[in-house]
Amino acid sequence: MAIKDVFLPLVGQPRRPLLAAIEKCVAVAADLGARITALALEEDVFVRPKVLLPDDPAAAEATGLLGAGDMQLLLNAFTDASSRADIRAHGRSAKVPADQIASILAEHARFSDLTLLPVKPHDSRTEHIIETLLFESGRPLLLCPEQHVDELRPEFENVMIAWDHSARAARAVGDALPVLRAAASVRVVTVADEKTDAIVQSGTALVDHLREHGVHASFETTKCGGSSIGKVLGSWANSHTIDAIVMGAYHHSRLNEIVWGGVTKTVIGQPPCWVMISH
Repeated sequence: MAIKDVFLPLVGQPRRPLLAAIEKCVAVAADLGARITALALEEDVFVRPKVLLPDDPAAAEATGLLGAGDMQLLLNAFTDASSRADIRAHGRSAKVPADQIASILAEHARFSDLTLLPVKPHDSRTEHIIETLLFESGRPLLLCPEQHVDELRPEFENVMIAWDHSARAARAVGDALPVLRAAASVRVVTVADEKTDAIVQSGTALVDHLREHGVHASFETTKCGGSSIGKVLGSWANSHTIDAIVMGAYHHSRLNEIVWGGVTKTVIGQPPCWVMISH
C-alpha cells in the first residue's frame, strides 16, 4: 500500500525548531506524493481580560499579541511550506480542553496512512501525545526530531530497521514498505551481545521476505557493550548516516516501559533522526 494521505498535528509555541520541523514534514509528504492535512490545537483556557487605558503604551502591544495566536502562526508556517512544495494540503485549527488534545489527535490520525509529528526532546506533553497516537490511532508515526531538524533530509535513502524479532517490529516493517521500496539502502540491525543461530535465522528470514517486495536489504548485529539498546540504536544510526529508523513500539508492557524506561522511551524522548514507529 502506498502512503497517499498524511496527518500533521500542530501543538505548542511557534519556536524556530518547530517551524523548521513543519517545513521538513511538508517536504516529506511532497516526496511521498501524498496529501497532507494539518490540525492545530490550542488549549481552551479562560484568561481574565486585563483593563488597558486607550493611551497606555502596552495597549497596542497587547492587541498585537492577541491578533497573532500560536495556532495561527503554526498554520501560516504550514500553509507557506505547502505552497512552496506545491502539494495538496488542508489545515484547520480548534481550541479544545488540554486533557483532550492527545485523544482528538489520535482520532484524526485514524483517517490517514501516516502521522508526521515534530518531537521536542524530553518533553512530557510530546511523549504523552506520541503514546496516545501509538495506542489509539492504529496508524504508524513518523517522528521528526526538532533538535536535529537542520540536518534532516526529506528523502529517506538510507534506512535502518531495528529488528528485535517481535510482532510489533514486523508490523512496523509492513507499515514502512513504501518507504523501504524507495530507499537506496536498507539495513536490518539487531542489538545483541551474542550472535546466536536464532538471531541470524530471524534476520535472514526478514531479508528474504523483503526481497519478495523488491527491497534488497542486508542484516547485521551490533553489541550493547553495557549501554541501553535505545542508545546503541541511536549511535549506530548516527555513525552510519541513517536517514530514518523503522521500529516497533513497546516490546515490553507499556507500564514497564513508563516506569523503567526502555527502547521506545529512549527513542521518542530524543530521536536521533527520522523514526517511523508502529504498535
